[in-house]
Amino acid sequence: MNIAIVTFEGFNELDSLIALGILNRIKRSDWRVSIASPTASVRSMNGVVLERQATLDQASAADAVIVGSGMQTREVVADATLMSQLRLDPARQLIGAQCSGTLLLTKLGVLDGVPACTDLTTKPWVQESGVNVLDQPFFARGNIATAGGCLASQYLATWLIARAEGIESAKAAMHYVAPVGEKDDYVSRAISNVAPYLPR
Repeated sequence: MNIAIVTFEGFNELDSLIALGILNRIKRSDWRVSIASPTASVRSMNGVVLERQATLDQASAADAVIVGSGMQTREVVADATLMSQLRLDPARQLIGAQCSGTLLLTKLGVLDGVPACTDLTTKPWVQESGVNVLDQPFFARGNIATAGGCLASQYLATWLIARAEGIESAKAAMHYVAPVGEKDDYVSRAISNVAPYLPR
């Protein structure tokens, strides 16, 4: 499983790095999680610089893609050259988006009638595109999932692991990262948010 976390200049660290950390709890030789960016390095909204591990072309070929959010997402979606580098296909990929990453999926036409979650700042921009925005932290239909709120990235990671490796693997990954003394609560909350959207 090759997973790309698409990360742009001005990215939100919580979106990209929480997902990265949880997804990397799966310890398999064929399980790879990469930060994918259009440039060799990207600077976060708080000045943290990351070196990319994959290009956008490589993200387009990945088995799964998560699109994180950031302060410059509206500039990204207005850049036709940049947007043309992302060729996402829910017929062959698991695709998730976090907060303003949902706007990017909207502009790429990936949502196509699928309701979505996003943050409160991005909500009106997504609605302007004709997408029904839900007042909840997570939603998925088929191979497409969206999450709203920085800490909802744990639900995207849980969903992706559950889809790829099974719900027990998702529980184990969340149990590992959850705070001591609250592990059962965290696992239960994550699974209760994700389980209704998993294939029967």
